[in-house]
Amino acid sequence: MFEEFYVGQNWVSPSRTITDADIVNFAGLSGDFHPLHTDEEFARSTSLDGRVFHGPGVYAVAIGLESRLGIKEGTAIAYLGMDWNLRAPVMAGDTIRVEQVVAASRASTSKPDRGIVTFDVTVKNQRDEVCQEGQWFVMFTRGQLAT
Repeated sequence: MFEEFYVGQNWVSPSRTITDADIVNFAGLSGDFHPLHTDEEFARSTSLDGRVFHGPGVYAVAIGLESRLGIKEGTAIAYLGMDWNLRAPVMAGDTIRVEQVVAASRASTSKPDRGIVTFDVTVKNQRDEVCQEGQWFVMFTRGQLAT
């Protein structure tokens, strides 16, 4: 519940290795067949030296990794949005994890049975490099209302 979160509270998700199948499957799901994702020879001719996992695919995997923490189960009402930045490419063979910190929380002014938590979220690879980062905004139920 909303009251269980406090500024500075943090978690680290399990890790997951990105595979060639992830890149191919996300291209099929999204319809993004840009050669940077689907043409090894083209991708090797760029500064990235190989095919790159789609940025939105990394974000989608990050959502899944974060969900494995279980901190939102049964109490999160809505994902309200994000402020998100892509910092470094994720390639097949990279292993990513999510590091998350409560940055802020506030009671809803329009719905007293709810609160909003802002999370600072970072996706890092096996070399501890930041690949993506930003903030996620989530609405939670409140268990106790202030009197």
